[in-house]
Amino acid sequence: MRVDYRKLFPHGVQALARLEQAVHESPLDGSLLELVRIRASQINGCAYCLAMHHRDARARGEHQTRLDIVAAWREADAGLFTPREQAALRWCEALTELPRTGAGEADYAAVESVFSPEEIAALTFAIVAINGWNRLAVGLRAPVTGLDGLDLPPNTSASGPS
Repeated sequence: MRVDYRKLFPHGVQALARLEQAVHESPLDGSLLELVRIRASQINGCAYCLAMHHRDARARGEHQTRLDIVAAWREADAGLFTPREQAALRWCEALTELPRTGAGEADYAAVESVFSPEEIAALTFAIVAINGWNRLAVGLRAPVTGLDGLDLPPNTSASGPS
């Protein structure tokens, strides 16, 4: 790890953790949130967050096939992802790739058609939070091997990437 941000700036980590707690207390389903976290982490190339949220989604009972293809959710068979999940993933992509997408009207209309205003606000904060965590983990190189409960290959180095 380049800098141990958890030790060196604990107030920042605590602030993001409080945001996560607020999202957790929202009316949004935890399984939907895990899909959104995974999709943002895929876009941002965050191995640490991908490992964590795949682990957490499986613990919630998420089907492995859905996890395997969430990056290609638009091409998935009809019904594999619910309309709410599709809208959330679309909104996640629009906000995660904001400079490219501008969070256009079609993206917002999709999310607005299946989420209440309160849910849209909570979903948007969830996307903001995972993008923040991604930037910390990628930018400061949080080691995947530091996560508990992962099914890592036996020859994985405990020291992680440098």
